[in-house]
Amino acid sequence: MDNKAFDGSDIQNGKAVSNAWEVNNKESETKSEAKSETKNVGKVSFFKLFRYASGLEIFFMIIGGIAAAVHGVAIPLLIIVFSEMLDSMSETSANITRTCAAVGSIPDSILLDKMATYSLYYVGLAGIVFIAAYTHVTLWKVSTEKQIFYMRKKLMMNILRQNLSWFDEHTPGKLSSYLSDALLKISTGLGNNIGTLLQTLSGTVAALVIAFVYQWKLSLVMFSLTPVLGLSTYIMTRVTKDMTEKELNAYAEAGNVAEEAISSIRTVVAFGGEGKECSRYEKLLGVAKKASVKKGFATGVATGFFWFSIFGYYALGFWYAAKIIREDNYRVADVLIAFFSVVTGGLSLGQAGPAIQSISEAQSAAFEVFNVLDTEPSIDNLSKRGSSAENINGNIIFKEVYFNYPSRPDVPVLSGLNFVAEPGKTVALVGTSGCGKSTVIQLIQRLYDIHSGEVLIGGKRISEYNVGSLRKIIGVVNQEPVLFGNSIKENIRDGDEKATDADIIAAAKEANAHDFIMQLPGKYNTLVGERGTQLSGGQKQRIAIARALVRKPLFLLLDEATSALDTESERIVQSALDKVQSGRTTLVVAHRLSTIRSADMILAFKGGVIVERGTHEELMKQDGLYASLVMAQRLKTEGTEESEGNTTDDEVSSSQRQRLKSISSVHDGETHDEASAVEEEKDLPEASAIRIFKMNSPEWPYILMGLLASAVNGAVIPAFSVIFSEFIGAFQGDGSAVNRFALLILMLAAFIFVGYSVQYLMFGISGEKLTLKLRAGLFKAILRQEISWFDKEINNTGVLCSRLAVDSARVKGATGVKIGLFIQSLTNIGSGIVIAFVYGWQLALLIIGFLPILAFSAVLETKLLTNTLSQGASALEEATNLSMEAFQNIKTVLSLSIEMKIYEKFHEKILLPYKNNIKGAFKVGIAFSFSQSVVFLCYAAVFYVGALLITKCEMDFVDLLKVFGAIVFGAFALGQVGAVAPDFAKVKTSSARIMDLLDRVPAIDSYSQTGKICETFESKIQFKDVEFEYPNRANVKVLQGLSLEINQGETVALVGKSGCGKSTCMQLIEKFYNPSKGEVFLDSINLKELNTSWLRRQIAIVSQEPVLFSCSIEENIAYGDLTRAVTFDEIINAAQQANIHSFIQSLPEGYSTKAGGKGSQLSGGQKQRIAIARALIRNPKILLLDEATSALDTESEKVVQEALDKARSGRTCLVVAHRLSTIKDSDRIAVVVNGKVHEIGTHTELDKKKDVYFDLLNNQNL
Repeated sequence: MDNKAFDGSDIQNGKAVSNAWEVNNKESETKSEAKSETKNVGKVSFFKLFRYASGLEIFFMIIGGIAAAVHGVAIPLLIIVFSEMLDSMSETSANITRTCAAVGSIPDSILLDKMATYSLYYVGLAGIVFIAAYTHVTLWKVSTEKQIFYMRKKLMMNILRQNLSWFDEHTPGKLSSYLSDALLKISTGLGNNIGTLLQTLSGTVAALVIAFVYQWKLSLVMFSLTPVLGLSTYIMTRVTKDMTEKELNAYAEAGNVAEEAISSIRTVVAFGGEGKECSRYEKLLGVAKKASVKKGFATGVATGFFWFSIFGYYALGFWYAAKIIREDNYRVADVLIAFFSVVTGGLSLGQAGPAIQSISEAQSAAFEVFNVLDTEPSIDNLSKRGSSAENINGNIIFKEVYFNYPSRPDVPVLSGLNFVAEPGKTVALVGTSGCGKSTVIQLIQRLYDIHSGEVLIGGKRISEYNVGSLRKIIGVVNQEPVLFGNSIKENIRDGDEKATDADIIAAAKEANAHDFIMQLPGKYNTLVGERGTQLSGGQKQRIAIARALVRKPLFLLLDEATSALDTESERIVQSALDKVQSGRTTLVVAHRLSTIRSADMILAFKGGVIVERGTHEELMKQDGLYASLVMAQRLKTEGTEESEGNTTDDEVSSSQRQRLKSISSVHDGETHDEASAVEEEKDLPEASAIRIFKMNSPEWPYILMGLLASAVNGAVIPAFSVIFSEFIGAFQGDGSAVNRFALLILMLAAFIFVGYSVQYLMFGISGEKLTLKLRAGLFKAILRQEISWFDKEINNTGVLCSRLAVDSARVKGATGVKIGLFIQSLTNIGSGIVIAFVYGWQLALLIIGFLPILAFSAVLETKLLTNTLSQGASALEEATNLSMEAFQNIKTVLSLSIEMKIYEKFHEKILLPYKNNIKGAFKVGIAFSFSQSVVFLCYAAVFYVGALLITKCEMDFVDLLKVFGAIVFGAFALGQVGAVAPDFAKVKTSSARIMDLLDRVPAIDSYSQTGKICETFESKIQFKDVEFEYPNRANVKVLQGLSLEINQGETVALVGKSGCGKSTCMQLIEKFYNPSKGEVFLDSINLKELNTSWLRRQIAIVSQEPVLFSCSIEENIAYGDLTRAVTFDEIINAAQQANIHSFIQSLPEGYSTKAGGKGSQLSGGQKQRIAIARALIRNPKILLLDEATSALDTESEKVVQEALDKARSGRTCLVVAHRLSTIKDSDRIAVVVNGKVHEIGTHTELDKKKDVYFDLLNNQNL
């Protein structure tokens, strides 16, 4: 365990793989122990937390622990010095008063010399505390950072070792949370909290020992009440934490609704769902408001009870102390030492509660993390075992293969599969969805192990080969190829880390990708964006092909490589695929059967077995399953022979070139979008604070009561310091004064209990009511905006959800509980300064000189210590994002065998934060030790100067205590001001953003009541010379004078290549955008003149990827018509029309089944049919079908197409489709080229013209 340092030099020297592998092979002895440890319980034992500590780190922790214990003992020692000093002052007080009256000054020997000695004690304690605090914090933090760094590396490595079935059961979010949140909890538990626990425990033990040694009788009485004090401290922290969790959970649910609505904004506005979403959001905000008000009240009561316990404890203790001093003639010093020691012990015990809880959370987090660390994969992606697969050749053979996915053990996928793929031949796999085709592709890569049977390559079982070596000889291209957020060059190099630039260019040329890459602004250095979002589907496919080819694979696996492409893109990609298959053993999965008719062997799958095999011609003669699939896709053309289209490489559009320009290479400074965001921020109007307060004005009685309670709470502490000073002075007097002061302290206890309860409750109510108004108003304003507003990068879903949460919370902070604490602190300081100047202005001036230092130290301790962990988490964000990207695309990572490349990048990203955290440990140590020790120096200076003033007869002993107490307590309040004061600069910006959005009137206003509403209309749609460009790409014309008429009840289909403007036409009909030039009419009325909400009620849309909401299927269908209460019978009727009723009934919960976020619990075909039912429930006059069947297999498409054909009957319908078989029966087909209608007519008419449509048709023909 001592050889685990792993820095950047390992990678630079090429040792990363071997060193990283060592990481996984250490501590074999501890693994079995850890497994037995973590199987049956929800947390690991305390000592198991340190299982990855090296000898040096254990040494650091031991020294740090000793230093923490010494630090803890310092406070009880301070009590001894302080009490002895008070005793000296108290004893000489009467003598000093008489001497001052007689002589006018006091000899130094009576008091000043003693004070000089005590001051030196304070300075000595300050030095001890500084060294101990620095040592304890620094060593624990360094030790913790080293252990967490090692754990993070090892955890990432072990996750990347796991097989795909393990990832099926562990979500990317959960795995990333292990690397971030779980390790953060372990770090918190391992770090300062153990040091804090040792400090508080040693302080408690030392304080109680000292108390009983100096005055056992008082200690016994006080100690009997200590559990109450400890309990009150624990209750305060526990209640606050629990209620905060409930509040955050409630707001998180509301945030989920907001995120779902904003991310699905087109669906929401298309179905007029703004009102429903606002109601859902406000309902959850109401729940959150109640939780927050309860939290405020509970926190107030808990805090009030805590202070009530403290004051009550003081009152009882002082009263009894004075009693035994009078009656038993004990020394004042002994009694004070015992009293303050027991109080300190009780408070320290209470402070141990949060530390214990944090350590407990670390143990629970470690249980989950260690489980992952101890998991041994059945297929080890990084294993060195197994023979090399390099240069093997031969057949791929499946012999009696049975398989089902581990996550669905009851569903057989392959049931005795047998086939042979011969070297250099192309084998195609066809069949309906779920028949096992893609499973074969995954088994060849050994992403899963089979249950029985054999998979052989080159005559050997694939389990005999080294996993990484096997995958390196296989090239894979999937239906939706995953590119990583790097440059094109780096994405192609993922296929082979040793590839040179020349190899990469050669692979790109072979994949028909070189020409379009060279048109990009950054060429091969162009960044492709997350998941390749900056490239088109065809471009991504070709880069994926180049990535597969650069490794010069012996075997090529193509899984639905062209299914989601338009005809032209498909032609280019298919051309590339045909070229690269030559001479390689290739397996192809395809639903578009035109792409595999030339395969050497076609295998038709059904129910996990092969039911037919042969060439295209042979299978067509059999007239079986394959022939039926072909016939379902075949188009009847009347042309003589197939026409070869011009297979020209696609151009990179100017808009794409412009979009990629800003991200073409890694660069410093802001991107264009970021610069725009900053510019927009600068242009925000000045937000008047009065407007915010006006919104809160109905709650003015709550605010007023809260302010009064805050002022009372602020004045209580300085008042206590005055009574406390008088109490000390009255110890040796008669009992009546003591009784009076004890009662006064009890009265203060009652005041502060009521004060805190009222303060938190009142500001809780006023703040939460304002939050509800702001969030609800903001959400309503967001949903009101036009679609082009959402297209801007600065208005993406994440930003808007953050604005809902953060901006309103900031503004609430300026009017809610925080402002109460701010007023309380200011009152505390103000009244403290007044008291100090009344009783001794000279000493007050000296203490005020210390105030900036004390306040700075308090703020430094509060801010720095609490923010250290969050800063660390922020610094690790890049590493977390990288891990999330890898886990989300784990199948691609495993297929490419780039686990070590991902690991090295991850290591590189965590290395700098780790080094910074190690450096930061020393800074944190200095800040903490300074804040802990400076108060001792303040004591030394104040009491020495105070004694000097007493010897000059300018103040007396009791006045000195009053001045000292009033200002020192005020100093801590001043520190609190820095911690609790709202950041008014941020509040101002948030207020401006809120007001700007609330005041914004959108260009297309769905909330507006203006505009025409037609009682009767014919639903005739006309485009007249329409020109349009998207606002965020103003230099790219999408429609360039498009004219088109769609008559009532007519179905018109739009066809053409991607980006020609088909879907744009639908968005203009929905009035998502206004045309730049020209007009769109409904029954000769310009859409601009129609009421937006009414217009959208006449339209229903079914999209290529329909959005469902995370509610029941019944509610999703009913979403189609939100203007009335839709009956269950209507829902069933719509589902029957959409061919989905039988499926829904087969579900265990029927129509009450939850669809999941974005419909995640349903397949593509099921989602589309529910979307059709949703559209039908609306009973629309106009139906828009945008690529409604493009991603479906033949069988699903057939069912969905039947539903669509029924739905179109009697309605004006506009259809967009790439699969021309789905629109050949349309009344008219319009071919769109470069933003204009190039030709229009029926399928037969356009086929006869032999123009663009004819070419598109033949490209898809079988």
